[in-house]
Amino acid sequence: MTVSLYAWVGALSALFASVFLGNVAKKRLLLVLTVVLLISNIMAATVNTYSMLLSARVLGALAHGAFWAMIGATAVAIVPARYIGAATSIVFGGVSAASVFGVPVSNYIGIHFGWRQAFWLMAALSVIAFVGISVLVPQITSKSALGLDALKGVLKSSTLWKIYSATLLAVTAHFAAFTYIEPWLHTQSLLSTAFIPAVLFVYGIAGLAGNFLTGVLIDKYLKLTVSLSVLLICAVLLFLGLSGASLSAALIFISMIVWGVAVSGIFVGFQTWVLRMAEDKAFPASAIYVSFFNTAIGIGASVGAWMVSAFSMPLLYIVAGTAIGLSVLLVAVIPATLTAKQSPLEKSYESN
Repeated sequence: MTVSLYAWVGALSALFASVFLGNVAKKRLLLVLTVVLLISNIMAATVNTYSMLLSARVLGALAHGAFWAMIGATAVAIVPARYIGAATSIVFGGVSAASVFGVPVSNYIGIHFGWRQAFWLMAALSVIAFVGISVLVPQITSKSALGLDALKGVLKSSTLWKIYSATLLAVTAHFAAFTYIEPWLHTQSLLSTAFIPAVLFVYGIAGLAGNFLTGVLIDKYLKLTVSLSVLLICAVLLFLGLSGASLSAALIFISMIVWGVAVSGIFVGFQTWVLRMAEDKAFPASAIYVSFFNTAIGIGASVGAWMVSAFSMPLLYIVAGTAIGLSVLLVAVIPATLTAKQSPLEKSYESN
């Protein structure tokens, strides 16, 4: 419930941010949103009821959705247009790093010290993020079209709709499967329970490596990178779903490495594609992408829960693999570049 609710609220927050927060100085907005995340984590660490925990998560999701909606467009505003993919991969490097350290560390803290301490850790990390943004992020604003008219312009783009649709299908399938990766690992008779945190850690490391690999390739080979990433995850999920409960530890580790590397190509690839096609509407286009992404997380978690309870975990992985494989059909019809003359994403610096 907390995962799905967080995703739904984040999706709505991203859309509202593109309409109502577009004119706010980007660095200032990042700092304010980080403070809101800090407050939500402190609330979560100190609540006494489940309803208050949900309220804290909603507050965090409001900030997270807006934060995510703007970071892609803000990052590419400080680099030349030819480095959009590299800039996006650096931003999403934070997501991969969180996957590497967040899941195993929070699980360890929750098991050995209690779940409240995990939220206290996130509060401390929010403080570190605030200091980092204050010191390292320049005063910058993107010359992206803003407001409802810009949002309507994005929604009229058939190319962007194809990217959003492919994102929705691929990310829903990924999270339907990944939400239940730990329970699936527990079903494997040849894998010691003690190795499960290591498997998740290896997945995160692979995601981090895939992030940087994607950054190297994506500006020149965007469509190929996304297509291969989709097909690799399709193959892994079908393999896991069809292999039963007796996979060797080696095959499990290899599968998780391939999955981790490939998912970076999807996350970074679709975001880069949106920014490349959005031209002067980078902020609203990115906000809609984030809304679709968060919606996909919520749908994926819900569909995964339903399939596991109504059918079986192997069938979940087979269906998820098939669904993500079908998304390559949408990828195939998306142009790799603008057919008309491409307008570079401009940048401007605010006066300090």
